[in-house]
Amino acid sequence: MTSSESAAELPEGVSPMPNRRVDDMVLHDTEIVEDDGPLRPDEVELPCFREVEFSAGDGRTQVIENHGNSVRFSLPRLARAGVQPQNGACATASGSSMEPTIADGSPIAIDKGCRHVIDGKIYALDHGGMLRVKRLYKLPLGKVRLVSDNADEYPEEICSLMGEDAPRIIGRVFWWEVFD
Repeated sequence: MTSSESAAELPEGVSPMPNRRVDDMVLHDTEIVEDDGPLRPDEVELPCFREVEFSAGDGRTQVIENHGNSVRFSLPRLARAGVQPQNGACATASGSSMEPTIADGSPIAIDKGCRHVIDGKIYALDHGGMLRVKRLYKLPLGKVRLVSDNADEYPEEICSLMGEDAPRIIGRVFWWEVFD
């Protein structure tokens, strides 16, 4: 299929982006939806909590749901990420601990159905009232390493996953967007 053929199939408000190769990384086609039209049959809206800021830094203690806001995701994109639509939710990362991967203010999407630790993956956590975003790594005896990508400013932490002071895994962060 050519670029002009794929552009002809895209709905109004969706811009095609070509595949590009950067060193050994391939950047794939991206759909940017810029309208508020009706959902397509292959789309779903995930709830978006704009006032809920999951910290990629020191954390927030106030959690306020903003009902009615949502972000569109294609069902194939969710399927490729292994996310059931009912388990998806969106929020905004806050702080610089996950930079350069996830910048302050970046939108993130969370799979609330994935609470088991997969080494090196990024998770949203409720840690003593602080909502945080960290890479997790399993350790023996029910412990976990919390790792920030900005390790110069945010040193690694080791926490137990048991007990009342343990961080609660909200879900795996499966998508984020960073604008330059």
